[in-house]
Amino acid sequence: MDLIGDLAAIRVPVPQPGDVTPQELYPEALAEAEQARADYAFALEAQRDDLDEDPVLIALGDARAAREAADREIRHLLAYGREFHGDRPYKLEPLARAAGMTPSGIRTAYGPGEIQTVADRIGRTPDSRRARPPAAPPEPS
Repeated sequence: MDLIGDLAAIRVPVPQPGDVTPQELYPEALAEAEQARADYAFALEAQRDDLDEDPVLIALGDARAAREAADREIRHLLAYGREFHGDRPYKLEPLARAAGMTPSGIRTAYGPGEIQTVADRIGRTPDSRRARPPAAPPEPS
């Protein structure tokens, strides 16, 4: 059993024939995926040695961090679609379908922090009248 190799194969799948279009790019895509898998295995082994921790737990932590980053990105994209898209923000229904959420979930998926992050990243303020203003700092007592 090659624990590190198994974990790398799970975390970094390689494309199968027919997965890549156009088909003539398959060898290049396969080589890139195999290199990414080898790089992940090398990094995982180094983490195991440095942290003296179980590689399965490290891989799970890596996957959780990726999920949290994806969730954060979804919240930022929802804030952009609803608050920064001019006079006609995206409707809840298509955003909900694309995000795998319910329309009511879209309303509460992001808040002032996500709106401010998007504003900072794109360099402009929200277009929407619905935009929730950032919380005011507490007054000194």
